[in-house]
Amino acid sequence: MVTAWTLGANSNSPPFAPAIGANAIPTMRAAFLIGVLAALGAVTQGGSISETVGAGLILGVDFTALAAAAGLLTAATFMGIGIYSGYPIPAAFATTGAMVGVGLSLGGDPAYATYRRIGTFWVMVPVMSGSVAYGTATLLRRDDVPDRVGVPLLAAIVGAILANVRIGVIPDPTAEQGTLARLAARWTWSGPQIAAGYDLGMALATVALGVGAFLWLRRRMERSVEQGIRTFLLVLGSVVAYSSGGSQVGLATGPLEFLFSEQLGLPGIVLLVMGGTGILAGAWMGAPRLLQATAREYAQLGVRRSIAALVPGFIIAQLAIALGIPISFNNIILSGVIGGGLSAGSAGVSRRKIGVTLLFWVLTLVSSMLLGFGLYRVLSAGLGVA
Repeated sequence: MVTAWTLGANSNSPPFAPAIGANAIPTMRAAFLIGVLAALGAVTQGGSISETVGAGLILGVDFTALAAAAGLLTAATFMGIGIYSGYPIPAAFATTGAMVGVGLSLGGDPAYATYRRIGTFWVMVPVMSGSVAYGTATLLRRDDVPDRVGVPLLAAIVGAILANVRIGVIPDPTAEQGTLARLAARWTWSGPQIAAGYDLGMALATVALGVGAFLWLRRRMERSVEQGIRTFLLVLGSVVAYSSGGSQVGLATGPLEFLFSEQLGLPGIVLLVMGGTGILAGAWMGAPRLLQATAREYAQLGVRRSIAALVPGFIIAQLAIALGIPISFNNIILSGVIGGGLSAGSAGVSRRKIGVTLLFWVLTLVSSMLLGFGLYRVLSAGLGVA
């Protein structure tokens, strides 16, 4: 619960910071929405990353209660330092490093295939986030593409992706989690298969949701462009906050997977509800302070660069959830800010700050691994647990 609390307070401020900076929503109301949306995302989408953290990082051993406590204490310590020092601690790096260190101290073997998969994704995140943000910012800066077209077009893309996001509360006869597109196709018309597991009815439902999002926002922007952009910032912040909960809760619940499922015999949803509750409390109690700080930074970026930074945040978070890979939102957002800035001819972030941030991320990964390894040895020796 403490780790989930720190995740709610530390990792969920970027989604609504642009909307606060644009005066589209007060800080306390944003913190309330972040908590609710992130908790919903945790419960309905948090299972895949939780399984990776709990069973995919170390081979040959299972995380005991003491091992899980050592890993969570290490990760929570790093994130707590981030909250009260103002430094952006990447929660995924801290938790992954801590659990690998604890697992090795426990006598397990490294899961090199998982490390390569996670490492490749982490290295690709700046490229993917920066490229999407660059393309988004370029579209919004084009004089021949008015805001009444460019912004609704982005809403259409977000809507089409949402149609294919797997959500735990949507029933599906062939999978644990269903999608809106498959549900709509089952209720209406599925049609022939056009790819593995994807039929024509799902494609039509995807297009319909995208077109619906475009027309809805276009109608609002015809009444007021500024009001329409603020509305899109709120919607975009909501889906990013939801995705953040789905991707971050696994960092808190993953170490407890074996304890809850095998030793206590409880269903996974119980663990996710506990994690979501912790994130909810952390967002309500700890996020306002970071929201005010990050909102000032986004206000300096401007509305278009803020949108350009959030769009890849949503896309990459959903991709990571689908693949079961823990991610850092700090990594995604910073890369998006740089990519959006390059569309105007400057990254907008100093090379020194980028270098210090990268060094900080590497130090977090390595030091959390070492601390997790040592802490479990100290606790097991002190308590006499083998």
